[in-house]
Amino acid sequence: MSEPAANNRLDRPVDPGRDHVLGSEGASLTLVEFGSYACPYCRAANEEIARLRDRFGDRLRYCFRQRPLTGSELARRAAELAESAPDEDAFWRAHVALMTRSHDLTEDDLAVVSQGLGFTGDDPDALGRARSRVDQDLGSAQRSGVRVTPSFFIDGRRYDGPWDETTLAEAMLGTLGHRVQSAAVEFASWAPATGLLLLLMSLLAVALVNLPLGPSFVALWETPLGLVLGGLDFRMSLLHWINDALLTLFFIVVGLEIKRELTVGHLASRRLAAFPIAAAIGGMAVPAALYLAVIPPGAWQPGWGVPMATDTAFAVALIVMLGSRVPVELRVFLTAAAIVDDMGAIAVVALFYSGEIHWGYLLGATAVSGALALLNRSGVYRAMPYALLGVALWACVHAGGLHATLAGVVLALFIPTRPPPNLNALMAQASAIVQAEIGQGPAVLRHGPSRPALQALDAIHDRLESPADRVLRAIEPWSSFLVLPLFALANAGVLLSAGVLEGREPLLLAIALGLAVG
Repeated sequence: MSEPAANNRLDRPVDPGRDHVLGSEGASLTLVEFGSYACPYCRAANEEIARLRDRFGDRLRYCFRQRPLTGSELARRAAELAESAPDEDAFWRAHVALMTRSHDLTEDDLAVVSQGLGFTGDDPDALGRARSRVDQDLGSAQRSGVRVTPSFFIDGRRYDGPWDETTLAEAMLGTLGHRVQSAAVEFASWAPATGLLLLLMSLLAVALVNLPLGPSFVALWETPLGLVLGGLDFRMSLLHWINDALLTLFFIVVGLEIKRELTVGHLASRRLAAFPIAAAIGGMAVPAALYLAVIPPGAWQPGWGVPMATDTAFAVALIVMLGSRVPVELRVFLTAAAIVDDMGAIAVVALFYSGEIHWGYLLGATAVSGALALLNRSGVYRAMPYALLGVALWACVHAGGLHATLAGVVLALFIPTRPPPNLNALMAQASAIVQAEIGQGPAVLRHGPSRPALQALDAIHDRLESPADRVLRAIEPWSSFLVLPLFALANAGVLLSAGVLEGREPLLLAIALGLAVG
């Protein structure tokens, strides 16, 4: 399951009485940096901030808050040294000196700056005030969700983009593209967002079905849509495209998440994995038994499979909507149980409710699954071969007469994971490449890195996460904010009319008992 996003708002406004501030209080833009004097990235970003201050002038107010590198005594001492300055002018002189004296902070840097401040370290009051100031900034950093240095906040909102002057300036000026991206990211990071969209779409579907235009709304989902290529004519209704094709993306997401939990997560042991599986089996058997116990003999008895399935799309969205209020272990258990339940329901549909089974296509699906397994065992880590075979698998499963979303789960099982990368080695390699490019002269600065350098950096970026994690990160937003809302809009329309239930009261009672009690 995805963890709740960290806080992306500044914990408190800039206060010249508590903060170190450059610029007028009436400035239209405020940039807050959490940084460390022992952080080489803060030193690089310091040059970009200087250019921004020159560019924006009186329109920009800049605030620096201390966030010494964790575990670095030198970084903590440097922060306390700057905070021991007797006034703001002295602080900013110490700040600039500590940021610019050398590439890496050293004891000599602290000695030179200390001598310039006239700070001997034997004044317990000054030292106590400095430590208190650093602790206050560290608390502010923690409450604001700061994890790395430097971290920037523009007008109170965390900025997660590149640190170069051009991109920072675009964010400060609030260009349309940046505003749209920021709004989308902020909405997506809000835990109830998916559940809220599902609820709104469900209510909209119910309202539209019960309005005078209801028949037209229902007919819309029966519109045929497909591909005609020579003698090939493949068509499905719009409803089937959503339920059988788009929803496959959702099952890839949940399949990858459960695979992660089964391999390295909360369900990694057989004992822990058996619990949600047993719960799911009971969640299928008991509703079916209750249905058969209540329903009178006759034509409705074969409907015992109806109350078996937990609608995974709605169940997972509800679990995610509850966010941090639900323990991680409970969320994993409920999600795993819902997915296993749905897989069991798909198997029941395939065995007892399917139309004609085409074994030739299912044999093709088996062959494609074998090819996916071969790619996995051969250490193929590019996502494209899996995507192409996934499309072929979906087509074979659909043509074979089974629920096509089953292909999403099978595909998720074979998308490979990789051992965690050696981040130190990758960072050293990337730094060496960038330094070599900088050494090429002005042409690189004008036109950007060379093609070999970009290819090497792309390879480093690819190694940072496994193919399974990369696919999950790429399609999860589409699943949450496109597939699931469309699924709700197309399927949640219920006609609220007493005439619809006339003569079907026993059927309603049996289904309701199976779903609610079972």
